Amino acid sequence: MLKNTKAATKITALVVDDSMINQRIHHKLLENLGVENQVVGNGKEAIDVHCSGKHFDLILMDMDMPIMNGIEATRTLRAMGIRSTIAGVSSHSSLSEDTQEFIEAGLDDYQEKPLTPDKLVAILHKVNLHV
Repeated sequence: MLKNTKAATKITALVVDDSMINQRIHHKLLENLGVENQVVGNGKEAIDVHCSGKHFDLILMDMDMPIMNGIEATRTLRAMGIRSTIAGVSSHSSLSEDTQEFIEAGLDDYQEKPLTPDKLVAILHKVNLHV
């Protein structure tokens, strides 16, 4: 189990993805590592959750979603002052133009799908450095 090194609380995460399959996979991967997490289906829902006062150490953000995509949601969260570690998770190559725009929107990390336990652990180590 990974714990936040600066406090006795668990790391918390928000999974933002419109695919129910990816939601379940990411939720279970996080849960298996002892990370409390919540799942939403698009960027607008991620914004709404933060507006309701919730805070997360990590946000796993998909790029391609309906209503509000990951690029717009990441920009909005950063403009709101959200300093959580935001990791983009997408099927796009890290060399694609869209992916570069996603990274520039304010990502702390980018991983190509599928998200594996090893990729997730690497992301979580970054969270421990930032929290």
